[in-house]
Amino acid sequence: MTQEIISAIIVSVIAFFTVYVSTPFLIKGLEKRNFTVKDYNKKETTMVARPGGISIIAGILTSEFVLYGFFQINEILVVIITTFLAFIIGIIDDRKVMSGWFKPIALGAATIPIILFGAYDSNLAFPLFGEVTIPALYLGIIVVMIPITGNTINSIDVLNGVASGFMTIAGFALTTCLFIIQNYEIAIVSLPLGFVALAFYKYHKFPSKIFPGDSGALTFGGMYGALAIVGGVEIIAAIILLPAVINSFLFLSSMKRIVEHREIKAKPVEHTEDFNLKATTEKFAPVTLVRLILAGGPLSEKQVAHTIFKLTIFSSILGIISAFMMGVSL
Repeated sequence: MTQEIISAIIVSVIAFFTVYVSTPFLIKGLEKRNFTVKDYNKKETTMVARPGGISIIAGILTSEFVLYGFFQINEILVVIITTFLAFIIGIIDDRKVMSGWFKPIALGAATIPIILFGAYDSNLAFPLFGEVTIPALYLGIIVVMIPITGNTINSIDVLNGVASGFMTIAGFALTTCLFIIQNYEIAIVSLPLGFVALAFYKYHKFPSKIFPGDSGALTFGGMYGALAIVGGVEIIAAIILLPAVINSFLFLSSMKRIVEHREIKAKPVEHTEDFNLKATTEKFAPVTLVRLILAGGPLSEKQVAHTIFKLTIFSSILGIISAFMMGVSL
């Protein structure tokens, strides 16, 4: 137990400070090379460094490799490889806008290491109802899990601080759930996710100095999905992720096809004269979580972000309750 506590503290510190220290240097480097994008939710012309996925993946890889020195288990290698592949897919999309199908298909291929290493349990665990054995069907769940988690985080990355703040809450909630069901090793493996997101939030929060980009969002989502699979908490992970899942469902159901956000002409939100956000009246604009939040009237960017965080805290509480229920059923 002493080794577990020491390793948990070390990897948490490494994950947090790797991102906290490296991100300012990354911001300067990106700005120097004109790797910036316009923040369309600001009244004045504001250019923001992008992508921040470079410091995010640095924090994750550094801490996870150190952790592998403590525990030589395949699950850590699987999380490292899958997360890195998600980052590569994201950085490709950051540099060149790919078709809407690129990310789902590529992220599906990123699940291959999980299958090859056999780092999964084909018994799908449900709160209260226990486990369901679905060996063949579970392989299909693995293949779609990473594309779902990756793209849901990517789709909610629409306002200053939302993706990193969302993942901070969801990441620590997932870690808590893993501790509750006594999957201690994977709980420790999951710690860097929350601490990396927390450190990045410092620079991503309103007003953003850097955006995570697809590389950052897919890295967050890819690692979250990999942890859910190797930790055997797929259902709980989905519950925690509900606000982002609902956002993706609303978007896809309204668009009726997979499409890149940058290809959408009719935007789901507009700006008031004082540059608050309001729901659009455009008939063909996609329906999103932000648009629903703004249905009650205009809000500032910070107010919308805080509403999303409140929803995430609520879904995280539901996930933690589910973990206690699952512990009872096991």
